[in-house]
Amino acid sequence: MSKVYLALQDNDDSRYIVEAISEDNPSATVINQPAMIRIENEGELVVLRETVEEKIGREWDVQELHLSLITLGGNVDEDEDQLRLSWNV
Repeated sequence: MSKVYLALQDNDDSRYIVEAISEDNPSATVINQPAMIRIENEGELVVLRETVEEKIGREWDVQELHLSLITLGGNVDEDEDQLRLSWNV
């Protein structure tokens, strides 16, 4: 397997998103870098709308992720409830 990853700008909304991703992907690694937060995991990484809404305290559209997104690696499967990165091996 290979690692998938997301890199987000280090801002207020991203911190809630990273908290949600960490909760839903306990094996994910969070790497804080200057002005950027990178989250990586082996094989698959999921961002769930419902969990982000709980953390951020308001309705959240999965498309809002793109406002803070710097880069990502993996095959993307996105709908109104989640964004899933994976490597199909």
